[in-house]
Amino acid sequence: MKKLISIVLLTFYLVSTTELYQLLKIPTLVEHYFEHKALNPEMPLIAFLKTHYDHPVKDGDYGKDQKLPFIVHSKTLTLILTLSAGVTFQSMNNSFRESVSHKIPSKDEDFCLKGFKSSVCEPPRSTDITRNLSG
Repeated sequence: MKKLISIVLLTFYLVSTTELYQLLKIPTLVEHYFEHKALNPEMPLIAFLKTHYDHPVKDGDYGKDQKLPFIVHSKTLTLILTLSAGVTFQSMNNSFRESVSHKIPSKDEDFCLKGFKSSVCEPPRSTDITRNLSG
């Protein structure tokens, strides 16, 4: 039962928030195709689809053409959650004091080790290498 409910809720969500609702207009497409088929019995389905989707024409049944799937795109549903009446917020009358801003330097020499910057990109000295290899 939980699986069925989750499938139904997921379906409702997808139909209301994506273009998936356009698939619900397929019966209108079939009905409109049969109307065209009655007027021109030799019209194949491909010609009907090209007429309405590839090169649409503003003709006598333009109003019905606009009801076909994927012709007119509308904005999808936006869900807004609201709080129930049982939730209340209390504002406290705290006095806010004005904060004093202090200028923060972008480079502070006190945090840098003296001489560290100049030795970062230096290659090791040969005496250090021989001392490390022998020791």
